[in-house]
Amino acid sequence: MIDWMVFVKALGLCAALIMAIGAQNAYVLRVGIQRQHLVMTLAVCIVLDAALIALGVFGMGALVQASPILLGAARWGGAAFLLWYGLRSWAAILRRNTALEVEPSAAPVSTKRALLTILAISLLNPHVYLDTVVLLGSIGGSYSADLRPSFILGAASASLLWFCVLGFAAHALSRHLSRPVAWQWIDGITGGTMLFLAGTLVFA
Repeated sequence: MIDWMVFVKALGLCAALIMAIGAQNAYVLRVGIQRQHLVMTLAVCIVLDAALIALGVFGMGALVQASPILLGAARWGGAAFLLWYGLRSWAAILRRNTALEVEPSAAPVSTKRALLTILAISLLNPHVYLDTVVLLGSIGGSYSADLRPSFILGAASASLLWFCVLGFAAHALSRHLSRPVAWQWIDGITGGTMLFLAGTLVFA
């Protein structure tokens, strides 16, 4: 039976974390604008979030915190990934002089490539683990065993709602968001955020 107080607390906490601009959100926005593999991308994001939150709640968060090797790997590997992604986003601003292609004539992305891309963006970003496994996992793990499913369900529901709203809103507004100026802003904000996060990992 669901404990609705725990459910709502988990939903609000996860929503506050997941709505921050990051690599995963930026990629979902891009996929929505391009109108390619949107449902698959959303499904991967939602399922991964739920799985990582559950792992954290049932003990993985404490294990990661107790292992200097795992923390070090997440720190330096994540910093390298975020640095690369941030510079890539800023470089796109200099190259972009036309609207983002969303017409059927645009070169399609294969399902395999789209799947591998969202898996890499989701699983190579250490902040995904810090938010889901460590932070949410530690909080959810503090509840008794009978309340943990309610916490996991609430947090996973926030992920479901956010990614669906973000992806389908981008799909609906693709005509406006695909303009060069709008996409330059998206790339600029994304790049700046990724470089800032990389810096916090390196100099922490």
